[in-house]
Amino acid sequence: MTHPSPAVTDNRKLSSRQFNLLVVGLLTVAVGQSFIFAILPPLGREVNLSVVQINFMIACSALVFSVASPSWGRLSDRVGRKPVIVAGLAGYALGNLIFAFAFEVALAGWVTGTGLFASLLIVRCMQSVMMSGTNPGSTAYTADHSAPQHRTRALARLGTASSVGMIIGPILAGALAGLGLLFPLYCATALAAIAAFVVWRYLPASISLASHGKTRRKLSVFDHRLRLYLFCSFGGFTGFAGIQQTLAFRIQDMLHLSGAETAQYTGLALMITALCTLAMQLTVAQRFQGPPLTLIRGGVLFLMAGPMLIAVPGSFPLVLLGMACLGTGLGLAVPAIAAAASLAVDPEEQGGAAGLITACPAAGFVIGPIVCGSLYEFDPTFSAIGAAVILLAVAITAFKPAG
Repeated sequence: MTHPSPAVTDNRKLSSRQFNLLVVGLLTVAVGQSFIFAILPPLGREVNLSVVQINFMIACSALVFSVASPSWGRLSDRVGRKPVIVAGLAGYALGNLIFAFAFEVALAGWVTGTGLFASLLIVRCMQSVMMSGTNPGSTAYTADHSAPQHRTRALARLGTASSVGMIIGPILAGALAGLGLLFPLYCATALAAIAAFVVWRYLPASISLASHGKTRRKLSVFDHRLRLYLFCSFGGFTGFAGIQQTLAFRIQDMLHLSGAETAQYTGLALMITALCTLAMQLTVAQRFQGPPLTLIRGGVLFLMAGPMLIAVPGSFPLVLLGMACLGTGLGLAVPAIAAAASLAVDPEEQGGAAGLITACPAAGFVIGPIVCGSLYEFDPTFSAIGAAVILLAVAITAFKPAG
């Protein structure tokens, strides 16, 4: 059952100003995160971190993000969306600056070994606590200002911000990495700080549902209205994260590249993924009029095909084709999952639902890198096969008859 938001009428949509400001925030975070994905593997090797340590750092920070996101979503139900969005951007900027400085210290040889790994892990996890507010705040803000019949389209439009960021980010990361592997991190810090100020200064505040005397309950991950969508999101991103977080190692080892070259080749692969995601969001998700579950099912089939292609040894073109399939699947499934979850709950639960949906990709980035990273240590092909098995389970679940 769907419910119109009490703050808006059924025919209202996000204004251009609201949409553009939300895009600024999400685009900034996406660019910064794509920098991390492209440069952290070669940067970690520069300071003698192992594949397992790098993936463990990513997994732990993702776990923190996953745990914190629902709390930010519920907080946005009480205090409004804007403060949560701004806090996430400001926290991301500060955390990124400290993270870059920690690598500066490591490259200078002042901290090494276990002390370095522990320091980087703590900083990254603290950053994740704060940055996890931006996505659920933005998603709930969009739900507040879109009618049920326009929800999939509105969230698909919002998702294009992250896709564009993942397209721009790898290009910039590859170019900026030529000036030093840390230079992209400092650029991401500056962008996030600017975005936090712009959103704080110009985004209109949303109306807190607390002012309407609504009673809110804490949504559970086992809520029958949400569990299918939560599982599809978690499982889909588990498989995707397993591929993405071993991609740079696979490319570097397969093509025998230097650190900077690895960042550039990995950036190309991630850019193709993001381009396909964006194409699906623009051409299919924004125009689709049927039930969101149909898009979810189509998306998970493409996701499953991706690692099957990447598992073929020794072929960089097949790696690129596999990443294209992954991007296509994300472009179909992600906005449909967000819309389906939003439509499944009451207006006063939008923040809580957005927080849970936002937590699922991060939770996937906990399990995926650990499972596929461990498999990679045995054989590079095993990591892709493991991801394919995970995504097969998601596809089977998504195609089960409703009810």
